[in-house]
Amino acid sequence: MENESNHQEPIRIGITHGDVNGISYEIILKTLADSRVMELFTPVIYGSSKVASYHKKTIDGGEIHFQLIRSADQAIPGKANLINITSKEIKIDLGKSSEIAGEAALLALELATGEIKKGWLDALVTAPINKHNIQAEQFHFPGHTEYLASKFDTPDCLMLMVSNNFRIGVVTGHIPLADVPGVIKRETILKKLHIMNSSLVRDFGIRKPRIAVLALNPHAGDEGVIGKEEHDVIIPAIRQAFDEGILAFGPYPADGFFGSSSFSSFDGILAMYHDQGLIPFKAMSFSSGVNFTAGLPIVRTSPAHGTAYDIAGKNEASPDMFREAIYLAIDIVRNRRMYEEISANPLKFSVLEEDSDADKNELKNLPDEPVHD
Repeated sequence: MENESNHQEPIRIGITHGDVNGISYEIILKTLADSRVMELFTPVIYGSSKVASYHKKTIDGGEIHFQLIRSADQAIPGKANLINITSKEIKIDLGKSSEIAGEAALLALELATGEIKKGWLDALVTAPINKHNIQAEQFHFPGHTEYLASKFDTPDCLMLMVSNNFRIGVVTGHIPLADVPGVIKRETILKKLHIMNSSLVRDFGIRKPRIAVLALNPHAGDEGVIGKEEHDVIIPAIRQAFDEGILAFGPYPADGFFGSSSFSSFDGILAMYHDQGLIPFKAMSFSSGVNFTAGLPIVRTSPAHGTAYDIAGKNEASPDMFREAIYLAIDIVRNRRMYEEISANPLKFSVLEEDSDADKNELKNLPDEPVHD
């Protein structure tokens, strides 16, 4: 992918407007209303100036003025740049799912994806979509993660939920719970561990990340009494990952792991399925959670919440998660640039290897495995 971005210019972030009948415009407008946030990056909104004006009235957002542009390479720093995705009227029906809203969400996503491929954007932040009304010939995916993985030909990516130093990835994403055991394979776990490890190094600047792997069954299978996946699949994957240079530990039973605060000893956590990872994450980080797609050649983040139809248009939506998604995208862009600089000049940064003994001592403080009730 060609990248023509000048590192001296402000980071340019594309923002897709998501579902126009939800809270997307409210959280976008509230975030951009803070002039301090606008100093950190140049926003390019893929949406509709008329729809934005409508939502401005519902939240009294009169301080925000949009700079209309035709493409992201025309974006003006310090301005809230907006690209009209269509010349057609977009009917707004607050709090309700509609085919028109789904079409508008897909138009924004397709245009932003095309422009980040051209190198006109440094990152992409996606506002929430309705995963039902967006379905179309061009979009037959359960969410943004799978769509972007297809567009960038990277099937082995990872949904990573992030809040400060709390990071949880999942081996299986948006699939029925009944299908999970059949998908939990040694090779799959190993791939996810490699993606997470690489992302923690490149995207988060952690030189030797420590990763906890959760068990699939209660009590980590209790030595095969209530499940054999740990013995047959998960433990061999962890051992192979460790042999390949990844500091992976486990498997830890999820209840004891989170109940004893053992998660704080690790840089990343790999859960076996969606709710196993997202329930504790949202319970502890609901107001600041961000969804990051690790493994993609581009930087993409999103707030860890949905369209929130029930409060759409009521001026009740908090922009905190969306703001955190912006901040995380900026941090990852900067970390990737630093990583590239280090990779290009390894001798200049060789001093970083001198504290390896300290890293080994830290490993002694990790919780025993597995953690039982």
